[in-house]
Amino acid sequence: MSQYDIILVNLDPTVGHEMQKARPCVIVSPDELNNQLATLIIVPMTTVSHPYPTRVPVTLDKKSGWIVLDQIRTIDKKRIIKTLGKLNQKEITEIKNIINEMLVQ
Repeated sequence: MSQYDIILVNLDPTVGHEMQKARPCVIVSPDELNNQLATLIIVPMTTVSHPYPTRVPVTLDKKSGWIVLDQIRTIDKKRIIKTLGKLNQKEITEIKNIINEMLVQ
């Protein structure tokens, strides 16, 4: 598993407004952490959303959806069901820009 891979993750149990159920997620933690820790930092994806500034449009298996950067969370690798694919360079650049704007400024 590498940074910017798309993985299927079981997010349950959840609390409140956290995204729930098994869904595709993007790994955003760097490979240096991914190779050393039993956890990953991920961002869930959804097919139902609005074009918020913290959401990146994406297509996976011919389905349009959104990467929901306002729902970043850390998970144990035991939650991973399988690997689904990898983001393209345009999507990666957009994620980096939004995370930088959200968390670094």
